[in-house]
Amino acid sequence: MVARILIVDDEESIREFFQIMLKREGYEVFTASNGREGLEALKKAQVDLIISDIQMPEVSGLEFLAKVKEQDPEAVVVMITAFGSTETAIEAMKLGAHDYVQKPFKIDEVKIIISKALESRKLKLENVQLKKELGTKYAFDNIIGSAPPMLRIYEMVKRVANTKSSVLITGESGTGKELIARAIHYNGPLKDKPFVTVNCGAIPENLMESEMFGHKKGSFTGAIADKKGLFEVANGGTIFLDELGELPLHMQVKLLRVLQEGTFKRVGGTEDIRVEVRVISATNRNLEGEVKQGRFREDLFYRMNVIQVHCPPLRERREDIPMLCNHFLEKFSKGLGIPVKHLSQEAMESIKRYHYPGNVRELENIIERTVALEPGPVILPESLPRNLLDVPVQAPGQLDAHTIEIDKEKGIDLERLVADFERTLLVKALEQTGGVKKKAAKLLNISFRSMRYRVDKYSLGAMSIDDEDEGDGMSVGSA
Repeated sequence: MVARILIVDDEESIREFFQIMLKREGYEVFTASNGREGLEALKKAQVDLIISDIQMPEVSGLEFLAKVKEQDPEAVVVMITAFGSTETAIEAMKLGAHDYVQKPFKIDEVKIIISKALESRKLKLENVQLKKELGTKYAFDNIIGSAPPMLRIYEMVKRVANTKSSVLITGESGTGKELIARAIHYNGPLKDKPFVTVNCGAIPENLMESEMFGHKKGSFTGAIADKKGLFEVANGGTIFLDELGELPLHMQVKLLRVLQEGTFKRVGGTEDIRVEVRVISATNRNLEGEVKQGRFREDLFYRMNVIQVHCPPLRERREDIPMLCNHFLEKFSKGLGIPVKHLSQEAMESIKRYHYPGNVRELENIIERTVALEPGPVILPESLPRNLLDVPVQAPGQLDAHTIEIDKEKGIDLERLVADFERTLLVKALEQTGGVKKKAAKLLNISFRSMRYRVDKYSLGAMSIDDEDEGDGMSVGSA
């Protein structure tokens, strides 16, 4: 794209000089004979660079510069000054001028200054665009889903984003915990500050302290220079501790100190380094259970769990699957530069029946693979992975053990699977009864006492209410 340059000077010869030179260089050139005309020209056309004389009648070059910067702080302006007027040129730089050229002109020098000024303009525009894209990419309303559990997450993100409290995001692998963390950061007051991700399960234990808090030169073999830790890098912004449950106990002690005192020492260092960082963490483990087993510090758990956001597994929000499929179809079709493909009704039904142990991430991978391999515009069932097609049609409320795969080495977590199924049915019953526990208990054929116990067990109090009579006389069946 051709750069557009505005020349503002009261001397016609100067305007003609720049016009001829710049057109030869391939630029589009506009001219104005004074500051007032220059401001009018800027209202009519967007330009990439302004070159203005400092000494002009009516509106001086400095006044013109100040008004331009008031209207557009990102505008790039180069000032023209007479030989020996460096003090005025320095004043212009203080007001925001990018650079200045002196009369009489040295053409090669002028060309270099203009080239550097246009490069500066390009970088500024790219920075603005990047911030805009980040804001769009991680906006909370760009998290896909309209099921009731997702609507509660949107509302929670709105409220949490404008605080600096610690947030613990829970949920299985692949449910989008990091996306939620980024949405909280990029929709809050720290959005222009660093967002640093730490995968606590991916860093070797012997390197974790150095990675988190940095080290001093010579503190261990291989420490050839001082190094900042990730907490230092995140100073002023947000640090996201993914897979928090993988953090070793000795690192839990050090993390607790940072949260309590806001200071830490680098490995091999003696100086306290102070940081102000918002901490968002995520885990796919039951940290309360880890606390009881002695594998996670209770005091650290309460520090991290000030506000909890739960990401539901995909099987608990199956109504979002078509919306997610359409989003991924569009995403990967654009990425491959091909027309957007569509799912046949039969293929969609097969996709909806699958249980998704890998959650949204697994669905995304399935759609990416299918878009890449399907030659036609419509995705048919035979294009889907075999494990989706082997899932039998299931009666409502039926837990089919045939659809659950048991790893030959690791086995399965039976208690978690049963608990997930129970929680799913509790959520559905509460949604159908407007949150009234007694009515939900009737739908599930359990006692009101048992319903209250399960609501507490699965932390569903926020979506449930008691009706007037909390006795057990109206209960149907038993727990």
